Amino acid sequence: MVWTLAVARPAGAQTPAPSVPDDEVNRVAKRLYCPVCENVPLDVCDTPACVQWKEEIRTMLAEGRSERDIVDFFVTRYGMRVLAVPPPQGIGLGVWLIPAIGLPAAALWLALRLVRWRRPAPAPEPPSESALDENARMLDRWVREHW
Repeated sequence: MVWTLAVARPAGAQTPAPSVPDDEVNRVAKRLYCPVCENVPLDVCDTPACVQWKEEIRTMLAEGRSERDIVDFFVTRYGMRVLAVPPPQGIGLGVWLIPAIGLPAAALWLALRLVRWRRPAPAPEPPSESALDENARMLDRWVREHW
């Protein structure tokens, strides 16, 4: 005699979410950093925390949530430190502006320095006759006083 166990599904229960491909999960995960490792994108990290986060992302994608909603969820929950690329607003604006302003400024400074380094140094002017006479008089006076 074979017994089977039948499990009744409660009314209104949802069917399991369709499987979300890893590529879609990683597209969102690239925008986040691992909560445990420093400066490691979530899509390449295999720590238990990252695996859990990726499963949360998979579930949210299966529910139909957008990438923006998912990223906002993690930022709300864990703070701005989870973002791989900070938004160009607030303090994150500095991350965008410093290279945009600093790199051209550094290139201009380097170009000016190269021009100056390549230019030959001007030859020193020979001392004038009056300066030579004055130096000779001072030397004479010093010799008379000290010898």
